[in-house]
Amino acid sequence: MKIFSLLSLILIITLSSCSSVRVASDYDKQTNFNGYRSFAFFKPGIDKAEISDLDKKRILRAIEAGMASKGFYKSENPDMLVSIFTTTRENVNIQQNNFGWGWGWGWNPWFWGGNQNYVSTNTEGTLYIDLIDASKRELVWQGMGTAVLTEDISKKQERVNKIVAAILEEYPPLAK
Repeated sequence: MKIFSLLSLILIITLSSCSSVRVASDYDKQTNFNGYRSFAFFKPGIDKAEISDLDKKRILRAIEAGMASKGFYKSENPDMLVSIFTTTRENVNIQQNNFGWGWGWGWNPWFWGGNQNYVSTNTEGTLYIDLIDASKRELVWQGMGTAVLTEDISKKQERVNKIVAAILEEYPPLAK
């Protein structure tokens, strides 16, 4: 019973860790972020992102919604340009459970023992959102979010929304 409880706890922790988004951000400490109110997407930067056009649209929709929720509006003459780039990495997870039953102390080759190996893979993606001062053409803020990606098309937009929202929670940077 203890083994079952321990395995259940490990499974719950593993599944909950897969759904999280790890975020980080960096910014130019000399920048006054209160002056930015409008934005536009920086097409040359977005075109370089090595993902499908459909995924680009999902990300840009999520960014637009996130920026609007922070009080920004899209403009032809923006204060800030938004660019993205992405990276992916394939993870292979191996879980090995060796257990057995026998009598006495130590190893006993004549009694049945269990050996279970589980191998799974997932794709972990990292999305970088760059905020560029439009007049100076300088990077002023960068947010990064890393999460396990989903192949389920019906859940892709939802997953992208969570990743972008987690990244944009870091903006504007708070004085520390």
